[in-house]
Amino acid sequence: MISRRATIGLMVTSLLCVVPLSPAAALEYPTRPVKWVVGYPPGGATDILARLIGQRLSEKLGQQFVIENKPGAGNNIATESVANAAPDGYTILLVNPANYINASLYANLKFNFIRDIAPVAAFNRVPNVMTVNKDVPAKNVAEFIAYVKANPGKVNLASSGNGTSVHLSGEMFMAMAGIKMQHVPYRGSAPALTDLIGGQVQVIFDNMPSVIQHIRSGSLRALGVTSTERSPLLPDVQTVAEAVPGYEASALFGVGAPKSTPREIVMKLNQEVNAILAEPEIRKRLVELGGAPLIQSPEAFGEMIKAETEKWKKVVEFAGLKVE
Repeated sequence: MISRRATIGLMVTSLLCVVPLSPAAALEYPTRPVKWVVGYPPGGATDILARLIGQRLSEKLGQQFVIENKPGAGNNIATESVANAAPDGYTILLVNPANYINASLYANLKFNFIRDIAPVAAFNRVPNVMTVNKDVPAKNVAEFIAYVKANPGKVNLASSGNGTSVHLSGEMFMAMAGIKMQHVPYRGSAPALTDLIGGQVQVIFDNMPSVIQHIRSGSLRALGVTSTERSPLLPDVQTVAEAVPGYEASALFGVGAPKSTPREIVMKLNQEVNAILAEPEIRKRLVELGGAPLIQSPEAFGEMIKAETEKWKKVVEFAGLKVE
């Protein structure tokens, strides 16, 4: 039989487990390593971004920010693990376009991204690049639209997989330009680009970091960037929006934490990330990766997440996509 004193002790222990961190304790954060979950394998653009920022956080805060790669289920395994983690600041998430897309693409998610992940800080926006095989006669976006209309059923749109930002950037383009292409999904950008160079497919809306080397070498031709402004990496390439007003499909990256993470910890991470983004070397590296630093409050990042989620919901519905 458990004594009354033991029962009281258990109750006190239970209460202590749910009492939030005090502001003073939060300001001492971090006192041990922080796990940073990335939903993709090592070496990709998303992983590189996390390691770039994570290294500087480790140096500035005196504790290791350890990248934990959890690929699978289109980024959902990683997101679910963070949504279910203790809200103590010691597990955080690399937020990326899949989080906004998957909210409407997947029918049976075990989490709600906007509800279950607290926005901490934005990092950058990276445009995709509308890129064609060099045998395609079109030299700009308007000419490409005319080319597709003149060749119904003959133009293939490559992507790095169903439901990716690369795929949905193309779907958004078709919707807004009033054209139809045949979607050909691949298992990643590398095989898609191989076939694009070989002429098996005609166009891709690929991430800037993975396609720019082929554009610079002349093996592929860029027609437009998907951001609202021209990219300093491809200053002579127009934006897609110059031919299709209102088009925008850049990839928004940042960091999130489990809901109910103490406000003091969220703000400390936000301030440290923003300070890192303002460093000239980090800014230079982000531009080299195709984006531009975004220095935002958690609330501003949260509004951006909501806007991205709503934007991609419309594209998913237009394309009639759903993953059970």
